[in-house]
Amino acid sequence: MDFAQLATFQAVIESGSFDAAARELHVTPSAVSQRIKALERSVGQVLVRRTKPCVPTPAGEALVRFAGQVALLEREAIGQARGGTRVSIVVNADSLHTWFLPALAAVPGPQYELHTNDEYYTADLLRSGTAMAAVTADDTAVQGCRIERLGALRYLAVGRPDDTAMILYDRRDRLQHRFMETDESDLPIHYVPSASGFIEAIRMGLGWGMVPDWIARADIAAGRYVDLHPGRHLDVPLYWQYWRIGSEVLDELTAAVKAAAAPYLR
Repeated sequence: MDFAQLATFQAVIESGSFDAAARELHVTPSAVSQRIKALERSVGQVLVRRTKPCVPTPAGEALVRFAGQVALLEREAIGQARGGTRVSIVVNADSLHTWFLPALAAVPGPQYELHTNDEYYTADLLRSGTAMAAVTADDTAVQGCRIERLGALRYLAVGRPDDTAMILYDRRDRLQHRFMETDESDLPIHYVPSASGFIEAIRMGLGWGMVPDWIARADIAAGRYVDLHPGRHLDVPLYWQYWRIGSEVLDELTAAVKAAAAPYLR
């Protein structure tokens, strides 16, 4: 496969247009178009939907991952000589807020690009090729990825006894509903899309929600709120999925992630 064509395809998908890719690659838009057409001829499939922004077709999605993997190995090889490899990771907000960042600090060489999403949706960014690794609740390995179990993040339902509202991170957040074992709730809902803001909203009495147990227990001991259901908890199993490409950086990061997670996950 022609690597110039592959790099051009990746630039089109990441930038969203042929013109933007041309500026990034310092070539003409015509050259970008010719490379994409040549790549599509060699694969025998249409790979790019010419929309605004450009997006990969179903056939192109697998190639997005492949192009990203090739680019990572290339950057890693160059980085060993010059310094600097970019690694894109998607992680759920609670892990990012609590135990995850020390793993990055333990592997300081790369340039990290972090994305956040609900743990039940983080693997979607692996499938699309946007992320090279993910902290996810999905226990099914994405094609071309390795998967390792990290442990379970335990949550407690906390708030004030008279709380009449429920706090959610965003509209994808179903953690509180899973704890209540229902898909519906007649309680008012506040959406607070920040891990620290979510916890602070509960401390201020805005409503109740699910909080990682080691944070919750410290707050309960300090009298900031109470355990609304003593003896009950919700465990969310978390996994580390990453591209299976023989990358030294990803291997080092995997070891650091497992070490950082161990004291916090059950």
